[in-house]
Amino acid sequence: MATRNKTNKSVKKRVRVTGTGKLKYGKVGRRHLNAHMKAKRKRQLRKAGIIGDRPKVQKKYKIALGLL
Repeated sequence: MATRNKTNKSVKKRVRVTGTGKLKYGKVGRRHLNAHMKAKRKRQLRKAGIIGDRPKVQKKYKIALGLL
């Protein structure tokens, strides 16, 4: 009897799939020790990161999410 792969829960908590199929994630480095950072750097870290132009990486994450 065939069974499907389980979703990797740690990946599910970190990555979301957009409507166009790209992967969206929160950038690292914003939790603590931010006093030494320039305001520009903190602003840049606020924006979500996108994995859109790397098909091999996208495939790996989509398999972990149970989409492929």
